[in-house]
Amino acid sequence: MRRTAQGVPLLDYVRTAGLPAVSVHHWTGIGAGARMLEMHAHDFLMLVYVARGTHSRRVDGRDWTLTEGDAFVMAPGVVVAPSQPEPDVEMWSVAFPPDAVDPAAAAPLVSWRGHPLLAPFVGDHRGGVQRLRIPVEDRPAWLAHLTDLDAELRGRRDGYADAARAHLTLLLVRLGRLGIDLPDELDVDPLVAEVLEIVETRYHEAISLRDVAAAVGLTPGHLTTVVGRATGRTVQQWITERRMREARRLLADTDLTVADIARRIGYRDAGYFVRRFRGAHRVTPTAWRRGTP
Repeated sequence: MRRTAQGVPLLDYVRTAGLPAVSVHHWTGIGAGARMLEMHAHDFLMLVYVARGTHSRRVDGRDWTLTEGDAFVMAPGVVVAPSQPEPDVEMWSVAFPPDAVDPAAAAPLVSWRGHPLLAPFVGDHRGGVQRLRIPVEDRPAWLAHLTDLDAELRGRRDGYADAARAHLTLLLVRLGRLGIDLPDELDVDPLVAEVLEIVETRYHEAISLRDVAAAVGLTPGHLTTVVGRATGRTVQQWITERRMREARRLLADTDLTVADIARRIGYRDAGYFVRRFRGAHRVTPTAWRRGTP
């Protein structure tokens, strides 16, 4: 578990070998409001749907009351306060990293703000959080997609990964057809954008924080502070994330050896690559390729 620049615990999306990067939770009764242990942020997108009852939560210092038919979206990095148990509520939540929508995309994670399917997660003028009302006539379709998505992930029948991604896509399409209040400007720091572009174009090299800092004309310490405050990650974590994403793609789509993959993503030592991959995914690259946890 990492922490944000403000010291709040930052939860990562934990990927599992052989499983698509999307998780569904369905709560009814008191379990729907189970109290979180502490205030936290998350490093993934979250969609919440209230099927019955009322649920209250505090996000980024603002209190929200969600009622039946509300869809609630939260962007990575927003701070979520603990919530109290509410016995009469039924809720669904869908959690996924941005690349779950398009696993083959090469763009860095921060660019999710420009993806048309993820526009609602940009949030309103307060940023990163938005509540949207689902018309009564559309609610059965929402429940059907959520139920089917959950069933695909649980059943793991042939083709379930593609089916799960299709249901997620359809949910996001339905979300995008609702009234969305977007800020006039997304306020992306040009320096951060430049850093992520450097990571994107050079991650396959033996690149370091010092190299990136030199490319943008800052000291490593200053760059670490700026990028950390803006994204919740260090430059090295962004480099590692991009390398791991390419490693997962190569393991799934090619027959390259682990050593060849290591060299292609900027690691000279295959053993070091295996250790980094296992640290990020809890399994070795070979086990990931086999789809075994």
